[in-house]
Amino acid sequence: MQALFIALLVGFALQGLGSAGEPILRGVEHLQKLVFKVLVMILWLAPIGAFGAIANVVGQTGWAAVGQLMALMLGFYLTCVFFVFGVLGTLLRTVSGVSIFKLVRYLAREYLLIVSTSSSESALPRLIAKMEHLGVDRSTVGVVVPTGYSFNLDGTAIYLTMASLFIAGALGDPLTLGEQIGLLVFMIVASKGAAGVTGAGLATLAGGLQAHRPDLLDGVGLIVGIDRFMSEARALTNFSGNAVATLLVGSWTRTIDKSKVSAVLAGDDPFDELTMLDDHGPRADEPGQARVPAAK
Repeated sequence: MQALFIALLVGFALQGLGSAGEPILRGVEHLQKLVFKVLVMILWLAPIGAFGAIANVVGQTGWAAVGQLMALMLGFYLTCVFFVFGVLGTLLRTVSGVSIFKLVRYLAREYLLIVSTSSSESALPRLIAKMEHLGVDRSTVGVVVPTGYSFNLDGTAIYLTMASLFIAGALGDPLTLGEQIGLLVFMIVASKGAAGVTGAGLATLAGGLQAHRPDLLDGVGLIVGIDRFMSEARALTNFSGNAVATLLVGSWTRTIDKSKVSAVLAGDDPFDELTMLDDHGPRADEPGQARVPAAK
């Protein structure tokens, strides 16, 4: 949160400087390339660290630890499914009158992209284009979607809470009900501003435990090996939450075309997968281009 707040202040300040701030922007771009290069080096070594952590746990506790990790993964997946289709689906139907199943079908290609990359950031441009095509006003989409990618991270909040409870139990220090509620509130706040890239949830978990329960920090290594699989569910849930939030805000602010939503979700107005542009007016298809209907 602190880093995000400072980044916003610096961004506004650079914008106010105008052309005088361009050298600083170029310097930031070079620094960004350096950071990404360091991250690539770390990611190459990450599988070795994960292998060592899991091997150490299994060697000390036996195959029972593997069963507990599988139970954590299954519980997390079931919780995410219930949240998306139960909680978000009910809100979407009540406020916007849209079926969550039709929305998921409309965004099927984006879900496949997220599963393949294990990151919701990869689907950000497509989500913006598809929400505009769905009938939500461009100004609403331009505010809700990018903001949601930093503050509306439902999957990350669920992951942080469940992982913290698992680590506390695995280390033999189970939390009381009051501590669980306090941890839940803290992790919901800690999830804000988390990056939408693979592994960011694990880093946020470590930082949150360091601030709230330092004695549990050593247990983060217990779930390193399965974080890659849980990252997919986190990203899918975060993405679903942002898609639903866009429709909800559009309904509340009356910046949504309900007839357009019905036509698009029914497959009568397919999204142009080739150009990824929202063009409501008629146009002649260019040679070699085709309109791709929504996934059935």
